[in-house]
Amino acid sequence: MDLRLNGKVALVGASSTGLGKAVALALAEEGTDVIICSRDSDKLRLVSEEIQKKGTKCLAIPTDLTKYSQVQNLVTRSIEYFGKIDILVTNCGGPPSGEFLDFSVDDWKQAINLNLMSTIYLCKEILPYMVKQNDGRVIMITSVSVKQPIKGLILSNVTRAGVAGLAKSLSNEYGKNNILVNIVCPGYTRTERVEQLAVSLSAKQGLKPVEMIQNWAQLNSLGRLATPEEFANVVVFLASEKASHLTGTAIQIDGGLVKSLL
Repeated sequence: MDLRLNGKVALVGASSTGLGKAVALALAEEGTDVIICSRDSDKLRLVSEEIQKKGTKCLAIPTDLTKYSQVQNLVTRSIEYFGKIDILVTNCGGPPSGEFLDFSVDDWKQAINLNLMSTIYLCKEILPYMVKQNDGRVIMITSVSVKQPIKGLILSNVTRAGVAGLAKSLSNEYGKNNILVNIVCPGYTRTERVEQLAVSLSAKQGLKPVEMIQNWAQLNSLGRLATPEEFANVVVFLASEKASHLTGTAIQIDGGLVKSLL
């Protein structure tokens, strides 16, 4: 299937590792030029080299997405280099695990900056260019927690729900500009983040990290965790011309973890 992504330009947030990296690589496989960013310059350089081996251009810009001035610099430099941004994939790290009384007001502010404000910053800077093009794709990586809150992840549950509200609102507002906005909701996917989460939560529950991961795998219908590549394939489809009538949706990639009808 020709996804007609050759020659498109995509900016992928938090793309030096995990789901962001997998998405950047999958887009490059389809001929998309990619802008990658994260706070880790060394990892960014390695991912950039990996992407360029696929025959597409890659611009790597160290960026803290919680800092609006750095997001402005990221987008300005990207437009100067490529002249356009066709696809925006918002992504960020996850906040710490814990329950409501474990966190201070400052912890909440940091989580909101990390998950919600970073997404707002990227959209605020990139949407005007998409409006001028009268075309664009915005795909926001959130979590299945927007459909089914996850115990012990209250910071993530709340802040990612805000991202879902933003996505639905923007899909309504910018449909007239042929800008499609969707969210993708990963379940337990075998990333460094999930492995770290297994370590922190298993200690509280008296389990080994491997037992924690096995327990998560048994929560979904397939009995295994997704790979980052399986997740990235769905994002690439949403970025493509083949998804031309999908907007305002929330698609979980969770192996059947969420049990609700919708």
